[in-house]
Amino acid sequence: MLIIGMILFGVLVGAAAQLILGRSKSGIDWTLAFVAGIGGSFAGGLLISLLAGDGLDLRPSGIIGSLGGAIIVTAVWLWWK
Repeated sequence: MLIIGMILFGVLVGAAAQLILGRSKSGIDWTLAFVAGIGGSFAGGLLISLLAGDGLDLRPSGIIGSLGGAIIVTAVWLWWK
């Protein structure tokens, strides 16, 4: 159940990243939301949680890092296209 919850959270974070970057005009690309959410959540959330000293627990720093990582992955993806 934890893995399914993490995947769903990643997809929601990826969709939020697209909305923040203004991609919502053409709708949400769910494939991009999945990739950016999972990749950004893993990289950004893990990095920020470890830098903040929270470890691997679910803390606000990890959630903010997840959103930041997803925004970066989405921005790079859109730039690449």
